[in-house]
Amino acid sequence: MRLDKFLKVSRLIKRRTLAKEIADQGRISINGIPAKASSNVKVGDELLIRFGQKYVTVVIDDLRETTKKEEASNLYRIVKEERISEE
Repeated sequence: MRLDKFLKVSRLIKRRTLAKEIADQGRISINGIPAKASSNVKVGDELLIRFGQKYVTVVIDDLRETTKKEEASNLYRIVKEERISEE
């Protein structure tokens, strides 16, 4: 599954176009490798996403084409959240 589609379906990012922009800015990596919106993700991949002033590390647990809002958080688990320190 494409990275931008996974981010939208999992509701980590609300819109696919926004997911594409963030990925193209180099703010997402898959297993430590910078990712593009078209990068493929699979179960077990670790995503590192920079949201504003924090990093969120997520592991993909499931892939689905569509999901209900209540079930979207079952597609991933948050491993770590850390604020970006300003030095």
